[in-house]
Amino acid sequence: MSKQIRNFCIIAHIDHGKSTLADRLLEQTGTVTVREMKEQLLDDLELERQRGITIKARAVCMTFKHGKETYELNLIDTPGHVDFQYEVSRSLACCEGALLLVDAFQGVEAQTVANAYAAMEHELNIIPVINKIDLNHARPDEVAEEMMNSLGTDPDECVRVSAKTGQGVDDLLASIVENIPAPTGDPKAQLQAMVFDSNYDDYRGAITYVRVMQGTVRKGQKIQFVRAGSQHEVVELGQFVPQREACDELRAGQVGYLICNIKSLGDVHIGDTVTVTGNEAAEALPGYSRPKRMVYCGLFPSDGQDFSELRDALERLAVNDPSFEFEPETSDALGFGFRCGFLGLLHMEIVQQRLENEADIDLVQTAPNVTYEVVDKRGETMSIHKPQDVPDPGDIEEFRQPIVRCNIIVPDDYIGAVMKLCQERRGIQKSQEYLGAQRAMLTYDIPLAEVVYDLHDKIKSCTRGYGTLDYEMVGYEPADLCRLDILVNGKRVDALSVVCNRADSDRRGRAVAKRLKKEIERHMFEVAVQAAIGSRVIARETVPAMRKNVTAKCYGGDITRKRKLLQKQKEGKKRMKAIGSVEISQKAFMAVLSSDED
Repeated sequence: MSKQIRNFCIIAHIDHGKSTLADRLLEQTGTVTVREMKEQLLDDLELERQRGITIKARAVCMTFKHGKETYELNLIDTPGHVDFQYEVSRSLACCEGALLLVDAFQGVEAQTVANAYAAMEHELNIIPVINKIDLNHARPDEVAEEMMNSLGTDPDECVRVSAKTGQGVDDLLASIVENIPAPTGDPKAQLQAMVFDSNYDDYRGAITYVRVMQGTVRKGQKIQFVRAGSQHEVVELGQFVPQREACDELRAGQVGYLICNIKSLGDVHIGDTVTVTGNEAAEALPGYSRPKRMVYCGLFPSDGQDFSELRDALERLAVNDPSFEFEPETSDALGFGFRCGFLGLLHMEIVQQRLENEADIDLVQTAPNVTYEVVDKRGETMSIHKPQDVPDPGDIEEFRQPIVRCNIIVPDDYIGAVMKLCQERRGIQKSQEYLGAQRAMLTYDIPLAEVVYDLHDKIKSCTRGYGTLDYEMVGYEPADLCRLDILVNGKRVDALSVVCNRADSDRRGRAVAKRLKKEIERHMFEVAVQAAIGSRVIARETVPAMRKNVTAKCYGGDITRKRKLLQKQKEGKKRMKAIGSVEISQKAFMAVLSSDED
């Protein structure tokens, strides 16, 4: 039985046609009828369809007749964006082969290289595929040569297809059957199944996606999750074709889902192992390395009453997407909320939009920041996820920032512009190599804080959309950093503190102070807006007081009468300033946070 199974995934750079190729494979194998077919069928999140990108990995089971044999093909469709690299690594662990898809015009991109190396690390059989050969300006021969130079693939083995028209898809299906090995598991061994994803259904509870490595799982069987230590009964199991379809058993090598009436979301951990209960339980599989959160920001409900709804929505989302984490925090300015960690800026944006769309909560988000390390005078190292946690300058022995290695693939006309951009971001060049006659790969070590905000957008702008960026964490290095505080009327506004390079602190402090001066409404007393590092003020703006003309009723007469009235007004304002509090509107916060980088 398992000899007829093929488990594979499609990996590629963003926009090279993974989801469209998955559509054609579903059509050619007759998994979906023409009537049911729609574009990007596997991208079933509303947000995926709006943005035209894959966010969640999806599994689907197809049957294909090749010669006299009928094969079961399990495809796992994966995202292409660098922020969802974690989803890709989970999919690779469940497969024996991968289709490495490359655009016939754009050629090898940064993410193509990263995904190919990830597949090689998992020792998968790679089938190189050149897509979009129907384009008028396609250059498949040159792209095959580029793939050979950068990835070491054989140009003769490249399968050429058009995912849009369906040309070459039959050859690709035949290549999958011939070149991807069958799974090695034994259906009679002890049950071992890898949990590679899960989502929550309001009616059925947690639905667990599994790849059975060894043994067989049957309906009504008692199972246990090894890491969570919880035991459950299998109420329903089945495969995705592409909708859920129940069956009686899943054998070694198959991919499917389990429903066990799990209502507590904490019982399902992605990377966990499912096995039988009792003495015959198998050992845990290696699982996945924990994803490294790169970017942190605060999420607060704009209406304080929505706090418990926000917590429930975050818990539901964390089951489906284990690569982000959250913990409660309070802010003097914004009230109760959560500190959330993400893999990157796009990931942060997607989570925020999913919360707003799926849970209908209006959110306020603080400025994103990365994780720093601080060594204090006692020699202890601490991780800093938010600027408020940075100790006073006198207690800091060494301040370290995260450094990432960026691989940037650009046409050779734009190399100068990209080098200038990286040097402005304090990048250190490591290497430069040519992939073909027209394209080069530049490698730079750049502080993560300089990368996450807008480096990707800036590279796209200065290369007219042809440059691509991929990055991986290298480690922490000492740097001249400081915490920049914003004080309004002498009080620190915690939500506006940032960690920045000391050389940039003056410019950033002045910019935020100027912006706040425009946004804070005038009070009856003058309000000082200051930027400070420790106790040293580096920038100041003053919001003038509203003035009432108290001398209007004095016409002529002795000047001392006017002075007396003005003095009385001055003392009143002084007393007001001592006891009055400054209201910073939500609009002012949003304006400062959104323009923090301008």
